[in-house]
Amino acid sequence: MALPFNTKTLTSRVFLNKCCRTIWRPYVSTGGANIEGGRASNLDGSTINVPSKEIVTPLPPLSQPIPDLPPVQYARPGDQSNVTQVTRLSNGLRVASENRFGQFCTVGVVIDSGPRYELAYPSGVSHFLEKLAFQSTQSFGEKDVIFKELEQHGGICDCQSSRDTFVYAASADSRGLDSVSRILADVVLRPKLATEEVDMARQAVKFELETLGMRPEQEPILMDMIHAAAFRDNTLGLPKLCPPQNADQIDRTLLLNYLKHHHSPDRMVLAGVGVPHDDLVRLAEKYFVEGSTTWDMEKIVAKDPAGVDGSIAQYTGGSKLEECAIPVYAAVGLPELAHVVIGLKGCSHQDKDFIAACVLNIMMGGGGSFSAGGPGKGMYTRLYTNVLNRYHWMYSATAYNHAYGDSGLFCIHATAPPTHIRSLVEVITRELYTMQAKPGDQELQRAKTQLQSMLLMNLEARPVVFEDIGRQVLATGERRRPEHFIQEIGKITAEDIQNVARRFLASPPALAARGEIKGIPDVKDIQTALAGEGRLPGNRRLSLFR
Repeated sequence: MALPFNTKTLTSRVFLNKCCRTIWRPYVSTGGANIEGGRASNLDGSTINVPSKEIVTPLPPLSQPIPDLPPVQYARPGDQSNVTQVTRLSNGLRVASENRFGQFCTVGVVIDSGPRYELAYPSGVSHFLEKLAFQSTQSFGEKDVIFKELEQHGGICDCQSSRDTFVYAASADSRGLDSVSRILADVVLRPKLATEEVDMARQAVKFELETLGMRPEQEPILMDMIHAAAFRDNTLGLPKLCPPQNADQIDRTLLLNYLKHHHSPDRMVLAGVGVPHDDLVRLAEKYFVEGSTTWDMEKIVAKDPAGVDGSIAQYTGGSKLEECAIPVYAAVGLPELAHVVIGLKGCSHQDKDFIAACVLNIMMGGGGSFSAGGPGKGMYTRLYTNVLNRYHWMYSATAYNHAYGDSGLFCIHATAPPTHIRSLVEVITRELYTMQAKPGDQELQRAKTQLQSMLLMNLEARPVVFEDIGRQVLATGERRRPEHFIQEIGKITAEDIQNVARRFLASPPALAARGEIKGIPDVKDIQTALAGEGRLPGNRRLSLFR
């Protein structure tokens, strides 16, 4: 059968082909070359570089040494171990600084304050103060004036609180050190805490509490829950997030009374990075020593308690469970998940086993299953190789090591569909039990190297150095150099890892869970499993294909 075709189209194509062959017919090389200006042009149109013998500059060529030139002195890396200087002022304020090369500086105030001291107050005071940071003060009528002052020096500010520390910080051009110091002193010691500002903070707290429950990540809520289970009704177990029922109880007078006792200069460290120490001390004398605080000017009457709660954290263990519906975000590939955290008593950051606990935490590692197996995603940690890569229904498993001044908490947070809640608990319990097994040489060295690398890379950022200086000086009165921790990490042996793991496992477990958690094992069953072989009572052997 003959195929149909268009005679006009076929004729035009033949004509174009002939024209193209005529116009673009390549030249045939005859071997000759026309050399002009140091370049050879062949008949086929290509060019070949040919060294030119013409002298184009009176200067000697770079391929020959210059006569009568003195020996070259190459630059060498200088001594970067800047010493952290610490000075205590007359009012008890400690000033710590480390001068570094650069145009910008980071200065801030680190305070021994936080939710752990709120036993005699309605929980949530620190949450309110975090929202009220960098508002109007005695010298600055409103927060926009503060931001405008910082913007003149290219500065930014931030406030963050943890369970035992409160941090106000600002980064700006070093030439604006005077303005930054004045702002920090006013924000910390002389805030107005106007009624409308407190009301706005209350609305912000309520809104945050509502949105936390609607997010797919439940970590902030679960960290509060596991601390409440581990340190029941004392110090570190007090909530960091304001309970909804307390949001309307906190007012201006209560906040000022808390600040009067807990934000005193003897509980503070003014830390700076990239600033001369003498200049920072002079400005601290000017703004932090001279002048009165808001609670002194208004003569706030001290209510009970009349001082600071100095209680030592008491680890209790236990459980805190919340049966609720967690929103499902199918668009991002997340099904309905149950969240479980199992914790053990850890150690403080001043404990002899603290470095070993940090290495153990890196060794456990973990993360989300979506990144399992990818380069640089922790694919060699135990929670990846033993959990996420073996059980397809596990969506995440991450180890945490929370260290405080007098105690600590070591825990694993894991998620899975509610139908696998019991299997999830047994998998995590087994991993906690096997921590006491002797690690291999390669595994231990990898964890130590990774921890050293993380430490040094984090300390390349000026704000991280500031926080490191402030926290260390607040806790011990001095700052240990990174070289000290690098050496201590290198000394950790397999026996040290086993000893700290056995120490953790000797404590009663803490359990926190949120979501559809029907059928979750009791905390007593978890304690029995940790004392045995990591298997829950009455459970059959786990199946990889369940």
